[in-house]
Amino acid sequence: MTPDPLYLTAPYRKTATARVLGLTDEGGIIVDSSLFYPRGGGQPGDSGWLSWDGGRVTIATTVKGEGTAVVLIPSEPQPLPPIGAEVEQTLDWERRYGHMRIHTALHLLSVVIPLPVTGGAVAADKGRLDFDMPDMPEDKAVLQGRLNALITRDLPVSESWITDAELDANPGLVKTLSVQPPRGAGRIRLVRIGEGDRQIDLQPCGGTHVARTGEIGKVSLSKIEKKGRQNRRITIVLDG
Repeated sequence: MTPDPLYLTAPYRKTATARVLGLTDEGGIIVDSSLFYPRGGGQPGDSGWLSWDGGRVTIATTVKGEGTAVVLIPSEPQPLPPIGAEVEQTLDWERRYGHMRIHTALHLLSVVIPLPVTGGAVAADKGRLDFDMPDMPEDKAVLQGRLNALITRDLPVSESWITDAELDANPGLVKTLSVQPPRGAGRIRLVRIGEGDRQIDLQPCGGTHVARTGEIGKVSLSKIEKKGRQNRRITIVLDG
């Protein structure tokens, strides 16, 4: 079984060495142990820098390649490290940490509003979920208060893994209608918020998250928009 990538096993790590496995025709860099999260599930790919003996390149984003490969995309055409070279990966940590805070906050938003999710997006300072919600929700200030109340409980955020068959037997774990958990590896990652009788959320997710909800900090519901007859888009922003 392929080892879990660093962006999942060590989401707080800011630097790590890797070896270049290949270069794509488009100028992307494939490394053997990516610290950079590849775009997926509404979360952007990580950015940062790659350095090696004799060179340095700015990474604009990260995407998934063939199979389990992760491809680092330079910000502009420039000399690339040779295949086999050892490189030092450095994350744009402030941006990544913003993604972690927002992504976890969106999980909490799906607890506050227990309706099917039809879409979503994560940014470093804001995020949104689209809900299958024919009618406008209750007062925005009430929803914001409930969300911040969950954040301030400082609940632990952890992960576990189940098989494809176990997910099929528990379809209610999947909240998103637009994006299904990736299959094919034989197991699926679950993100849990809270523990034991204090657990408030459990759902499949491949993104990066903070270790405790208190790290999110205070958030605001910036707007609620109508997006079609059945959909409402709710956007949250970090207050600091």
